[in-house]
Amino acid sequence: MAVSWRAVALVALGVVPVLLVPAPLTVALWTLLVVLVCALDLSLAASPRQITVTRSVPRSVRLTTAATSTLVVTNGSAHRLRGVVRDAWQPSAGATENRHRVDVPSGEATRLRTTLVPTRRGDRLADRVTVRAFGPLGVAARQASAAVPGRLRVLPEFASRRHLPSRLARLRELDGRTAVQLRGAGTEFDSLREYVIGDDVRSIDWRATARRSEVVVRTWRPERDRRVLIVLDTARTSAGRIDDMPRIDASIEAALLLAALATKAGDRVDLIAFDRRIRAQVAGTSGPRLMPALADAMAPLDPALVETDWPGVVAAVQQRLSQRALVVLLTALEPAAMGQGLLPVVAPLAHDHTLVVASVQDPEVRRMQHRRAEAAEVYDAAAAERTELERTAVTVRLRQRGVEVVDALPEELAPRLADMYLALKAAGRL
Repeated sequence: MAVSWRAVALVALGVVPVLLVPAPLTVALWTLLVVLVCALDLSLAASPRQITVTRSVPRSVRLTTAATSTLVVTNGSAHRLRGVVRDAWQPSAGATENRHRVDVPSGEATRLRTTLVPTRRGDRLADRVTVRAFGPLGVAARQASAAVPGRLRVLPEFASRRHLPSRLARLRELDGRTAVQLRGAGTEFDSLREYVIGDDVRSIDWRATARRSEVVVRTWRPERDRRVLIVLDTARTSAGRIDDMPRIDASIEAALLLAALATKAGDRVDLIAFDRRIRAQVAGTSGPRLMPALADAMAPLDPALVETDWPGVVAAVQQRLSQRALVVLLTALEPAAMGQGLLPVVAPLAHDHTLVVASVQDPEVRRMQHRRAEAAEVYDAAAAERTELERTAVTVRLRQRGVEVVDALPEELAPRLADMYLALKAAGRL
């Protein structure tokens, strides 16, 4: 049972008779009156147990995008339903104005809508639906809660898609759709044109030159239908907070932009999320189905507080790739973890494939390097400098083993990785 402000006001009115007739009997009689009024109101209220509630919610929505949870409330009671219905969700689902006033006659139904603006990706679950039914006097109410299942999958925001148009323009240049052509070997033959100063002499077509009066060179276009395998590290290092979001979120943004660009280039993109076992994978999907599949697979990923099994990562990559491909490892350049994990096993992988390691820098470390006003800040700056030197040393050791490294701030990682992909494609290394 629940009471409203009217019940409180009714109790407060009892001060008047008590002042007029100050006796214990007056208090008892007024209390009995309040109890009888509440009991009468409860008897005329609709029974929450006879209220049927069904829910409909979209299957998925992008992070920060609004969705709507719809409840259909059917009054199966013999009395009119007057009251409040609360549609409860996890806090991160961002439910706003989830308390709805209702007035439903017996045997009828109403539709209630709750706006959801999620603040975290992943599966957001609905909590119980609570029905509070008041009587016609609005003094007391009958209340009950029931589980009405609901699940909303919140996909990654993909804010990095704003970088896609400029990278697609550069891709069209490489692909021969504009006047710019790629010179050199290692890609697919496109056409012949007249030699100009600066062209690579190795691209001269001597047979075509012999048939003409001028020197002729071959032009090339990047090869299509190449393999791109994205490996997303979901171990403990991906749980680190970078400003106000986990490191893994920046890696997911970079993976989505790279996949969108590679798909437009005609390459085949696969993904695995790995720590000590495979947490998610997308393989054999192409065309317009790829991006939804990637977003859906990465949406529920949360870091696991374990160390990455790097030999297991190498084995998983070699199991999926039978020919040379581009392998992108989205992980953290943590010197301790790299020295004991990735560095000892990276050489065979870099020998068989074009290997790129992409990592997120912590902006707070950059800020600490420049704050030296107080003694404590000087020590912090020294620690930050040492951290950067260790990261640089790891980067050098990776590059000595033939690995390309992309180390950038969170908002720069996705475009920098896309630029690395385009540079490798232009160099004929895919």
